[in-house]
Amino acid sequence: MAISTLLKTNVMHGTLPYLEATDFPAITRNSLEILQVNLGYLCNLSCTHCHVNAGPKRTELMNLDTVNLVLDFISKSGLHTLDLTGGAPEMNPHFNYLVQQARALDVNVIDRCNLVILEEPGFEDTAEFLATNQVEITASLPCYLEDNVDKQRGKGTFLASLAALKNLNRLGYGQRGSPLQLNLVFNPQGINLPPDQQILEQAYKTYLSDHYGIVFNKLFTLTNLPIQRFGSMLISKGLLNDYMQLLKDNYHPENLEGVMCRNTISVDWQGHVYDCDFNQMLHLPLGKNPDQQTHIRDLIDQSLNGAAINVRQHCYGCTAGQGSSCGGALKLQFHVADNNYTIIN
Repeated sequence: MAISTLLKTNVMHGTLPYLEATDFPAITRNSLEILQVNLGYLCNLSCTHCHVNAGPKRTELMNLDTVNLVLDFISKSGLHTLDLTGGAPEMNPHFNYLVQQARALDVNVIDRCNLVILEEPGFEDTAEFLATNQVEITASLPCYLEDNVDKQRGKGTFLASLAALKNLNRLGYGQRGSPLQLNLVFNPQGINLPPDQQILEQAYKTYLSDHYGIVFNKLFTLTNLPIQRFGSMLISKGLLNDYMQLLKDNYHPENLEGVMCRNTISVDWQGHVYDCDFNQMLHLPLGKNPDQQTHIRDLIDQSLNGAAINVRQHCYGCTAGQGSSCGGALKLQFHVADNNYTIIN
């Protein structure tokens, strides 16, 4: 096997040496507030920045028994938010059931939606279902320009995303005074940190409103982490070391308090639990039991408050620059210094 192929295989499975040892600071958990559940790796898209390596050929999907364990955990834990992700979480056959049962428990539900799925055959009623159940939508739109979006996500995805956004607006999402929350997510295209979130949000809002009449609530900027599909692309272009150095050079310790692993746990499609979605993709078990996998059934009626978090070098991605979490930047009004790295085409 060629060295480049071996490296790519290793980064896809989290076994590169830079992940085995780390100088990232030790951190511990606060009270659990958010349960992030990956309903499976099946997706209608294969985006270049995807840290899950999701796609149309993936078959991993959470079954009903595990969905019911998730609901049992929610009912006994007192957490306030269920964050559904994938793949395309809507493609799990138990998605509607999980959403309805969670909302019946008075839990806020977030759907991490790629937008294009709402325009696919068989999912035409999904947007209305989300609106009826007052599901918060956090939708990936990596740029407001057609060429950039299609480059990352595939030809035609930008226009499909616009159609989905217009329909969501028609249902009340993103409209002033509406309880239906619509957030968009930006990912950089290359080895760059995201720009200032507030400035970019205004640019998104102005462009989408002026050109397409589209409105939304907030923009979240997310740093790409060097794992799975994005990590393998870095390796193939010989940019992995440069990118890791960029993350470390822009580390800000004040971001440690706000990283998502402090108040969130991530559950995979089989019910195994991790400190975050990125650790899930790297097969790094929950920090409380770093030598063995923990299942969600083992955490019912247990507290994770004060437990150690399983950290590695990739954690610098969440603390670099303005910081990055599932809710966007951690430190607003932070202007990342200009750098000379070029966008990966």
